[in-house]
Amino acid sequence: MPRTQNRAVMNWLFIFAAIVAFLVVFGGFVRLTRSGLSIVEWNPISGSVPPTGQHDWEREFAKYQQTPEFIYVNAGMTLDEYKYIFYIEWVHRFIARLAGLVYAFPVFWFLFRKTIPWKEFGVYFLMGILFIGQAFMGWFMVASGLVDKPAVDHFRLTLHLLLALTLLGLALWTAFGHRYGFSSPAKTKWSSLSKLALVSFVVLLIQISYGGLVAGLKAGHVSNTWPLMLGQWIPKGVFGANGFNWVNLFEAPQTVVYIHRWFAFLGLILVPWAYWQAKKRNYPAEIQRGLVWLIVAVTTQITLGVIVVLTNVNVPMASIHQAGAVTLFWLTIFFIHRLRAYDHARA
Repeated sequence: MPRTQNRAVMNWLFIFAAIVAFLVVFGGFVRLTRSGLSIVEWNPISGSVPPTGQHDWEREFAKYQQTPEFIYVNAGMTLDEYKYIFYIEWVHRFIARLAGLVYAFPVFWFLFRKTIPWKEFGVYFLMGILFIGQAFMGWFMVASGLVDKPAVDHFRLTLHLLLALTLLGLALWTAFGHRYGFSSPAKTKWSSLSKLALVSFVVLLIQISYGGLVAGLKAGHVSNTWPLMLGQWIPKGVFGANGFNWVNLFEAPQTVVYIHRWFAFLGLILVPWAYWQAKKRNYPAEIQRGLVWLIVAVTTQITLGVIVVLTNVNVPMASIHQAGAVTLFWLTIFFIHRLRAYDHARA
C-alpha cells in the first residue's frame, strides 16, 4: 500500500469510488428493466454517441431484432419502445466511460507531478487493471445473452458485479489511507473485533453474490410472499427434488432466492454482536456509534429486501435495495479500516 498522504489524491479516489458505486446501482437498474441486451455491439469509441437520425435508429433496431431477447420476449416491440431501453443501456455505458476518464486523467497527472511516487504506483495500477477487467466482463456477460437465449449468464453477471465491488473496495481503502494515514496493519495482530468485522464482510460478500445470482436467474419472481415462500417455510424440494443437490445452490432459482432471503439474517446477528464486543472492550465512542448506525443500515436493508419480495420486484424498490447493499459494503470497508488502525495504535 502507499505511504504518501495527499488530500488531492484522496478527493480523486472518493469521487472515483462514488462513480463506481453509482455505476453498480445503475447496472442493477439496467438489469431490472431488461435493457442490458439492447446494444448488441461493444464499440468503446464510436459507441459513445447514440444514434442521431431515423436511419441510424432503424439500423440499431434491426440488429436488436436478430437477438434471442427480441425474438422470444419483445417480438411486438416498437422502435420508440426500443429507444427507451437503448438509452438506459447507453447511459450505463456512458457512466462507465466517465469512470474510466475519471480514473485515467488524474492518475497520469499525479504521476507526472510526482504526487504519486512511482514506487507507490502499484495499487493505482491495480485499480486500472480491475477497471479494464470488469469492463471486459461486462461485455462478456452481455455476449452470453446474444447467442441462443434471451438472458445473460448469471455467473458472468455476478463476476462482473464482484469485480466492480473489488475496484470500489480498493479505491475506498486507499482513500481512507490518505484520509487517516497509512500504517502497517498487516504486521499487527488482528483483534477479536477486527476478526468479527472481517467475518461480517465475508457474509456481506456472499449475500451480495447471491443477489447477483438472483438477478441473473430472475429468481426474485419465484415467490412474492414473506416469510413463507411458495406457502411453506422450507419449500418442498428447494435443495433438490431427490435429496440435497449441490448444483441447486447456484443454478436453481428457487434455491438461490431462498438462500438470499435468509442468509441476510446472519448479518443481523453479527453486527449487534460486534457492537456488544466494542462496548464490552471499551472501544472509542466513534466506533461504537458507527456500529449502531451499521445495525440500523443492516435492518433497513433487510426490510427493503422484504418489500422487494412483497411488491414482486418493484423496480424502484429493488434499485434502492441494491443501493443499500453498496452502502453496507462502503460502511464495512470503513469499519475494517478503522478497526485495523486501532489495532495498530494499541500495538
